Amino acid sequence: MLGLLLTFAIVHSGGAALREKAEKRIGARLYRVLFALVSLVLAVILIIYFFNHRYDGLQLWQVQNVPGIQTLVWVLSAISFLFLYPATFNLLEVAAISKPQVHLYETGIIRITRHPQMVGQVIWCVAHTLWIGTTFTLFTSIGLVLHHLFAVWHGDRRLHSRYGEAFEKAKQRTSVIPFAAIFDGRQSLKIGEFLRPAYIGVAVFVLLFWWSHPFLFSLTSRVQW
Repeated sequence: MLGLLLTFAIVHSGGAALREKAEKRIGARLYRVLFALVSLVLAVILIIYFFNHRYDGLQLWQVQNVPGIQTLVWVLSAISFLFLYPATFNLLEVAAISKPQVHLYETGIIRITRHPQMVGQVIWCVAHTLWIGTTFTLFTSIGLVLHHLFAVWHGDRRLHSRYGEAFEKAKQRTSVIPFAAIFDGRQSLKIGEFLRPAYIGVAVFVLLFWWSHPFLFSLTSRVQW
């Protein structure tokens, strides 16, 4: 599993690092299509392998029968997707229908944390490691969190390279740690910025994912590797 995670991290982060050069050679749309296809294939492999092996290794704890744990795990999972959402704001760019661009955001959830995907991944890992409680899931979560912590540095580096002083000013007004910039007065929440259709899409996705969990487990179990 750690090998699969390392492969995904190298390809995904490496592809992001090559974005500027690749776009100049093959165009922004073709780059996005190739980058998305490779990333999706590797992500699907990771998900299938995780589903099939999540109870491998030692059982470190078992709290699934503890009252309230299931609700806590689902609430944390739902919150994690609210932080993992950013690409949903630009679906046409994700699909390369519109020209993909690198955006320098400082509104919405970026007011809470400059790296919402990292925060969302950490919350997801905490919830699922708590629920499953195996060494396999623990090491998977550690690998995922380490990749996203690297992505914090890597993402800031790429934004600095592209935007220079403008990013440095945005960096000073935001924080990596959730709510830190709000607590120390550098930012303030504006609820109106969260009233966007993308959040409805995230909520629908969470509900569909909850409903489809048994089907997904059954489907992935047919892939024996």
